[in-house]
Amino acid sequence: MKALTQQQADFFRENGFLFPLPGLTPAEIAECRAGLDRLETELGRAVADADVKWRSQAHAHAPWFDKLIRHPKILDAIEDVIGPDILVWTSTFFIKEAGSQTYAAWHQDGGYFGLEPKISVCAWVALTDASREAGCMEQLSFHGEPRLYQHSPMGLPNSINRAGQTIVEDFDQTNPTAMALEAGQFSLHHELAIHRSAPNGAAHRRIGIGLNFVPPHVRVDGPVRCKAMLVRGEDKYGHFDLYDPPKAERDATALALHQEVSDRYRENYRHQVTRHEAYFAKAK
Repeated sequence: MKALTQQQADFFRENGFLFPLPGLTPAEIAECRAGLDRLETELGRAVADADVKWRSQAHAHAPWFDKLIRHPKILDAIEDVIGPDILVWTSTFFIKEAGSQTYAAWHQDGGYFGLEPKISVCAWVALTDASREAGCMEQLSFHGEPRLYQHSPMGLPNSINRAGQTIVEDFDQTNPTAMALEAGQFSLHHELAIHRSAPNGAAHRRIGIGLNFVPPHVRVDGPVRCKAMLVRGEDKYGHFDLYDPPKAERDATALALHQEVSDRYRENYRHQVTRHEAYFAKAK
């Protein structure tokens, strides 16, 4: 084990989540916050109010974000739960403005990923305090038996999730755990862990970043060949088209790469929404 104790690793495997873990220093937080500020200045608006592509895959266009996905404390924890060979599958800004009604309904990250096997892990990094008041994630244990539940892309108003999706079958919602984090800390959660988050009732902007990691033997079950970035170890499988880190912040090369990564991800996402609905319709 590199970062976690055996007890922590066992807790993650039994419950599907783990928190809080020490991550960024104050200087590293400031570097990330400055990078986000530059992006939003260029966009002329908050990330959440810009084209949806700017919410995700920032490691393809910003060196500071590429540095974040390679942070040794984060990768050491990820290695302890998925192994030494690590790909970044996607990354996402999860930002709730002070006093906003933005929330997430009960869902699983892997509902529309289409990954097989379903073992991806998200490191959720807090750049500001993510308290219960600020709308931190609430997780439900999967009690050692992860399974995919039926979702529906309902386009829920104020949803922080891309499709406004939520679980539409019965499940046990008792005893959720509020994963409150201080700025610089991070949590881990499995793609089949059920979670939600409430609106931000705090006076500060809640800024979180989700980094989704997979081991290279994982593949996308579908017709779209997606791209990924190798951040530790090696890829012996070739299930993804690998790409290199950006050399400059949003230069022409980085912007073209970000567009391609985003396009493929969104094409697969649309396919998986349809596939997910067909699968559960057939199962009934």
